[in-house]
Amino acid sequence: MHEIVLEGPAKNALGTKMMQRVRHELKNADGAPVLLTGAGDAFSAGLNLKELLGLDAEGMAAFLTELDELLTALFHYPGPTAAVVNGHAIAGGCLVQMFCDVRVAQASPSARIGLNEVGLGLAFPPKLVEMVKYRLDPRYCEEVLLRASLYGPQGALRVGLVDAVSQNARQEATRRLKFRSQNPPKAYAAAKAALRGHIGRDDPAAMKKFTEEVLPVWTSEELKDTIRGFLNR
Repeated sequence: MHEIVLEGPAKNALGTKMMQRVRHELKNADGAPVLLTGAGDAFSAGLNLKELLGLDAEGMAAFLTELDELLTALFHYPGPTAAVVNGHAIAGGCLVQMFCDVRVAQASPSARIGLNEVGLGLAFPPKLVEMVKYRLDPRYCEEVLLRASLYGPQGALRVGLVDAVSQNARQEATRRLKFRSQNPPKAYAAAKAALRGHIGRDDPAAMKKFTEEVLPVWTSEELKDTIRGFLNR
């Protein structure tokens, strides 16, 4: 089993260097079972907003490409993956745990889990929406995305953001990961590819939509003002 720990400032916020490191570790895991968790008392509180504030259009495109490549690598990782959601998993941090095969949240009343991008005024890249729709129960997809709410662990379980809630999330996630790892690796990888292989792949229409509709939102002064207000709370 290969363990990857999200570790960084602001409750393990996803910055460029962390995303590159995690993607590099996924590559080095080479299909072996992966257990993913966060350092301290959080999984990941989202994207590194301080880094986002300093980016121009070119820098923002590069940042979102890093995020896209990390999430795509995790979604299509051939071996079994499990997330120990040991605290907050918000926005980009929630996406990271969602794209693991198994997601177990620690039974912590203070933890918040959810996709609040719409509430922050952010536009989802088309590929990510496609992958999110695959991982969520269709009954709750609009609630999760359009309400942009943050849930406690039990609420996250209700809408399908996590698979289980446990008093010992690490132990339960490890147990479930080991159970999946009993399957022949090549068969597991083949079945996973058959289920997900067509989802979240690059195509010209999605790239055009990203360039024309998504990127301008992420680089707008309106969004930067929202981020500044959020950071100043």
